[in-house]
Amino acid sequence: MDMNEIKEIFFQECEEQLAELESGLLRLNDGDRDPETVNAVFRAVHSIKGGAGAFGLDDLVSFAHVFETTLDCVRSNKLEPTQEVLKVMLKSADVLADLTNVARDGGSVDQARSVQLIRELEALAKGEAPPAASAAEPAAPKAAAAKPAPVAKAAPAEPVVNEHGFAPVAFSFDDFGGDEDETSSDLPAYDIVFKPKSELYTKGNEATLLLRDLSRLGEMSIHCNMDSLPPLDQMDPEAAYFSWKVSIKTDKGEDAVRSVFEFAEWDCDLEVTALETGEAPEANGDDLPMQPVPFDLSALDGDLDVPLGVVEEEEQIAAAREAVAAAETASNVVQMASTASRGAASDKGAAAAAAQNNAQQASSAAAPTIRVDLDRVDRLINLVGELVINQAMLSQSVIENDSNGVSSINMGLEELQQLTREIQDSVMAIRAQPVKPVFQRMARTVREIADITGKSVRLVTEGENTEVDKTVIDKLAEPLTHMIRNAVDHGLEMPEKRLAAGKSAEGTVKLTAKHRSGRIVIELSDDGAGINREKVRQKAIDNDLIAADANLSDEEIDNLIFHAGFSTADKVSDLSGRGVGMDVVKRSIQALGGRINISSKPGHGSVFTMSLPLTLAVLDGMVVTVAGQTLVVPLTAIVETLQPDAAAIHSFGATQRLISIRNSFCPLVDVGRILNFRATQANPVEGVALLVESEGGGQRALMVDAIQGQRQVVIKSLEANYTHVPGIAAATILGDGRVALILDVDAVVSASRGQSLQLESSLAAAG
Repeated sequence: MDMNEIKEIFFQECEEQLAELESGLLRLNDGDRDPETVNAVFRAVHSIKGGAGAFGLDDLVSFAHVFETTLDCVRSNKLEPTQEVLKVMLKSADVLADLTNVARDGGSVDQARSVQLIRELEALAKGEAPPAASAAEPAAPKAAAAKPAPVAKAAPAEPVVNEHGFAPVAFSFDDFGGDEDETSSDLPAYDIVFKPKSELYTKGNEATLLLRDLSRLGEMSIHCNMDSLPPLDQMDPEAAYFSWKVSIKTDKGEDAVRSVFEFAEWDCDLEVTALETGEAPEANGDDLPMQPVPFDLSALDGDLDVPLGVVEEEEQIAAAREAVAAAETASNVVQMASTASRGAASDKGAAAAAAQNNAQQASSAAAPTIRVDLDRVDRLINLVGELVINQAMLSQSVIENDSNGVSSINMGLEELQQLTREIQDSVMAIRAQPVKPVFQRMARTVREIADITGKSVRLVTEGENTEVDKTVIDKLAEPLTHMIRNAVDHGLEMPEKRLAAGKSAEGTVKLTAKHRSGRIVIELSDDGAGINREKVRQKAIDNDLIAADANLSDEEIDNLIFHAGFSTADKVSDLSGRGVGMDVVKRSIQALGGRINISSKPGHGSVFTMSLPLTLAVLDGMVVTVAGQTLVVPLTAIVETLQPDAAAIHSFGATQRLISIRNSFCPLVDVGRILNFRATQANPVEGVALLVESEGGGQRALMVDAIQGQRQVVIKSLEANYTHVPGIAAATILGDGRVALILDVDAVVSASRGQSLQLESSLAAAG
């Protein structure tokens, strides 16, 4: 490995350290005073400084050194992490990120800003007010500096640097070894009793997977209760006999514990008891502390008769081992080995310790990670896509030549199909990443825009661990940045206006991510003034976007802000006024195969909802026939399929038709007519209705001629290989080699509501 490769690894690690740094500072800003949070922030800066020094990145080293010194004052309780202090540190984290990017990619940073922040950090480290602080604020840092630390220590002398640049570092061994136990003992503890019912297994759930997910929340011990297990000849194979008693220490909270059983809570008996801090979990037979074993020295002189107590002890050892094996098999939780070993005699402790060590090694095998070039992953994705296509072609050929469908070749192809699906799912999981890095970047955007506009803004994020394909994540940053700028600049009011309206002076911008029906939904909301629809309408009339007498709904007025060149700003500034921000957002979301909706309430704020596919590679779809054409309808959009009866079809107006479904009426949409595959509407009784659900459009019954089957297909972009086709999201290759079009469900639904399919249709995701 040459120096360039080592340097690239360093910069990759810097990205992780910078993310940890910003995450820790934001937690401190929210009131977290956990010493481990402060230590994590300090370690991040220290690691960046150490690696930068090895590569001679002097600017990065010097800034990180000052930053590290100030953080050390916080860590040693000499500096209180107030809002003003953390504001300086968050800005310093931004500059540290800029210096890292410059060291990697070249360029320059704002030297004046760097010098100013160095002065502010040095002032904070000395217990003084930052040079940029107002006259009314210096008292807070001074008071914090004057506050004595919990452990009185002499202030460290200034390090003496020799001519070679070496400065001795003083450290103490006094605190070694005690932090981990104290941290662990301070964590909230919970006792959990989990008893599955037979319905849990009938519905495809698995107790072992639930317990495995539970073990990821924190340190856990578990006991499997098998008292209800009957003899073999009396056993019901569909019954549930085991229950588990779990003790867990976690900082995630009781809601996180209960969320593990969210989809199984009706099919099990679940009890979650929060223990008081310092309260020991309820002991069971396997959790009793080790008792001393009496030993008679006279046994060494005479016959080696085994005392009764030793026999009983060995029986307890055997029973404990059986419980360990059963619990490990049932729950895959390795901590059970150490729990059971407490009840064993000292001469049997080595075997239990060895078993525990092996189990811990097995559980930690998944922890290490490797860095893989993204190009290699993309190539693997493409090869898996080709594998799916070839598997479909092979299956199609066998089906056409094997009428009875029971040949060994056919059975082998079914196994191949299952393996192909597992490979595809595994490969897609490799490229799936949480949206947390993108959300963390938005925090800096909020801070910078708040400083420019003079507004007080707080960013709240939820669902940061929601995973989505990396190709989607890479393209999320630009539209989210424009939306954040729009929310802070246009959405939130100035502090004085907020106070006059009865709101807090600090505005809130909330960014959330969640999975919904095979898609990822990202919502950006603010508690500002909402969209001024009168101003938007007048601006659109002035720009000749709409006629002065146009009758538009609130939703149509809100969507005017997505037009190119449209802006309600009174003057052009560095932030707004040119009308390119929201236009970029819409085009970026459409390029990802997604859609965006707006919901605004005057005086209360706005909500922008983006719905995106989880992946741009494959999807599960239903292959249908429409007017002789083969289409694929994304399976995630389909609620149910049904065969219409003549009595269920009702006319509405001149051309509209409704279908009655369980005492409710749903619009019937002829897909062939919407896409201009045929000139007249087909007879619904001769076709099949697909009940679909779209974003913002409610439910519609899409009428197709026939259903060919359900398949997994590989998405091929039409825009990249041909051009955008209204009503069509993408294309795919079927098993017989033909090209099939993937239906844009939302564009078709919008067209059925009277909207233009040509220009205003959103490119719905194929996922």
